[in-house]
Amino acid sequence: MDNESPFLGGEAIRAGLLTAHELGTKYRAVYRNVYLDNDVALTPLLRARAAWLFTGPDAVLCGVSAAAVHGTRWLDVNAPAEVVRTNRHAPKGLRVHSYSLAPENICTHDGMRVTTAARTAFDLGRLLPYAQAVPMLDALMNKTGLDPEDVWSLVKANRGIRGVDRLRTALMDADGGAESPLQTQTRLALRYAGIPGLETHIPFL
Repeated sequence: MDNESPFLGGEAIRAGLLTAHELGTKYRAVYRNVYLDNDVALTPLLRARAAWLFTGPDAVLCGVSAAAVHGTRWLDVNAPAEVVRTNRHAPKGLRVHSYSLAPENICTHDGMRVTTAARTAFDLGRLLPYAQAVPMLDALMNKTGLDPEDVWSLVKANRGIRGVDRLRTALMDADGGAESPLQTQTRLALRYAGIPGLETHIPFL
């Protein structure tokens, strides 16, 4: 058992890896029957893995959780995990979506089903407020090397879906060259001040 990762408490006890007393004193529940060592900080990635264990193999990690799995930095550690599944039951710390996903929008990462980087950006941009979406899109694109055209393809294929107009605005202002939320905020502030066409990481010759 990896003490740095979430695990199923019931399975650990049945396997003889720890006792019920040890489970109750040395570990804390993230979700029902999903535990994490008391000394390990709950990061967005660990919360995503805990949510995947809780919801089962038919669920797909999406949104902030998918962004975490794809390696995105600067995520809110207190944000709930996000999954797509038919069962809408959502305990504290979990947000459940029921929108449909095409098979090509899903990939497997470290054994977990998760939306692709393009689909993750698509959902973040359409469901989050602009001020939250753009920095997250910047960070996701920066980490994964995602081509914005892959997201625009999803926009064209899902014209009637909720939030697609919001996504268009966020995607037009996103820039994968930004390496921190501060860079994103500075770029947007200058743009609002009437300085268009800003680019990140311009080479000096």
